[in-house]
Amino acid sequence: MQIVHNRCEFADKQVIKLQETPDNVPDGQTPHSVSLCAYEELVDVCKAGDRIEVTGIFRSNPVRINPRQRTIKALFKTYIDVLHIQKIDKRRLGIDVSTIEQELSEQVAGDVEQTRTVTEEEEDKIKATAKRGDVYELLARSLAPSVYEMDDVKKGILLQLFGGTNKSFEKGGSPKYRGDINVLLCGDPSTSKSQLLQYVHKIAPRGVYTSGKGSSAVGLTAYVSRDPETRQVVLESGALVLSDGGVCCIDEFDKMSDSTRSVLHEVMEQQTVSIAKAGIITTLNARTSILASANPIGSKYNINLSVPQNIDLPPTLLSRFDLVYLVLDRIDEQNDRRLARHLVSMYLEDTPENASAQEILPIEFLTSYISYARTKCQPRITQAASDELVRSYVEMRKLGEDVRAAERRITATTRQLESMIRLAEAHAKMRLAEEVTANDVLEAVRLIKSALKQAATDSRTGLIDMGLLTEGTSASERRRKQDLKKAITDLLDEMTRHGGAARYSEVLRRIGEQGSAQVEAVEFADALKALEQEGHVSVGGEGPRRSIRRVTGVA
Repeated sequence: MQIVHNRCEFADKQVIKLQETPDNVPDGQTPHSVSLCAYEELVDVCKAGDRIEVTGIFRSNPVRINPRQRTIKALFKTYIDVLHIQKIDKRRLGIDVSTIEQELSEQVAGDVEQTRTVTEEEEDKIKATAKRGDVYELLARSLAPSVYEMDDVKKGILLQLFGGTNKSFEKGGSPKYRGDINVLLCGDPSTSKSQLLQYVHKIAPRGVYTSGKGSSAVGLTAYVSRDPETRQVVLESGALVLSDGGVCCIDEFDKMSDSTRSVLHEVMEQQTVSIAKAGIITTLNARTSILASANPIGSKYNINLSVPQNIDLPPTLLSRFDLVYLVLDRIDEQNDRRLARHLVSMYLEDTPENASAQEILPIEFLTSYISYARTKCQPRITQAASDELVRSYVEMRKLGEDVRAAERRITATTRQLESMIRLAEAHAKMRLAEEVTANDVLEAVRLIKSALKQAATDSRTGLIDMGLLTEGTSASERRRKQDLKKAITDLLDEMTRHGGAARYSEVLRRIGEQGSAQVEAVEFADALKALEQEGHVSVGGEGPRRSIRRVTGVA
């Protein structure tokens, strides 16, 4: 019997290995895997890392003990003949369209949904939500509603899910510029960092969740193995390659070995994984956003050390994160009571305190909103936004001018400028806008500064003053503090018009007489401390001789 090649008809066939998802694995068992056989137009419909539902026929094949003998094994080899593959999950985001290569997306078989389809009714609802004035706060509130407050952290993660715009410039030698945003949460234990990571992992399109100690460099990138049937050397994808076009969540980032961490340098900036193993030399795509969480040195944040000394990550890696959040556990009786009430109410009625008081979007609508924005909106930067970006970047660079402070604080690099662009684009995308405005840039700069607690950092020593942290304060309280600071500077200008210093007790008395509300001595001291940090006043002397002097800059 012989094959006549000219008269044969050839068909495509693909063998796919399907593995149980971690959330469906029964307790105490390892995930099972099964082989799928896909034919004709179903070939290359799904890629490594996709979560799929398969409809097919379960078949078995006899296996000979020896190719030369007819006796067969008692156990048959099983596989599934695939009839249909479904890739969409309502609770998950659709994959980013700009990440899917144009050629591949054109080759994909006709009716297979690569991105989530949105009905007209849903589209109208999405557009109506985007026009609301409080859309930013509403979306941030709806993200992980079980986690109490942490508004700025949620806003940063929300912008990470929207992502910037992937660009390639023709005139600039056409290098690709990443639009993915990387976020690092660094802070005290029990500040719900892992909870946020788990939540993002559940809704991210191709999310992979790994832990620092349980990951190796090979497990993150790719490893070489032998194909059981052909006995050839093949390359198996690791976690970062599997989460191409999604979010890779890495917990316990600080406990990673240095060799494992060094793999991330290339992934986080160039978004590729280069491999030269066992005669296989290749570059794999890893266009993934990284959301990592870490504890400071000694597990708890030490307020006597500066921020870089606490985080203890190499500057090369730290500068690749767009947002570095310090999540600090601050003891405050009023805040602690609110947090405890929120936690207890969840166990009691499954209604978080903020959910009962304010509107929260369901997870299905939140994911369809983010998917719609990622698919439809590719915002461009306006001239006003461009000027604001330049001004903000120069201002951030100035903070590192002081020679004594340079090694004690995280100074801005050109990567921070690109971070601002990406965050501003993501903020515009969230509003479903076509253009990036100056307001988007201001919000991006505010997020970068608030993440590192720059408002509460002493510029010279690089230490964070826990008393100056305004995480637990409301907007009205912050406005009251601003008004008090302005009142103090105005009064000092009046009292020290002819030079000299004003008596501390006298300023406190006159401030108390001016306002309609009573000013506490502690409030006054806090406002004065903030003014002193900003360089507007200087306080000298002790006890009754304590005096305040107005500092005015002379050009």
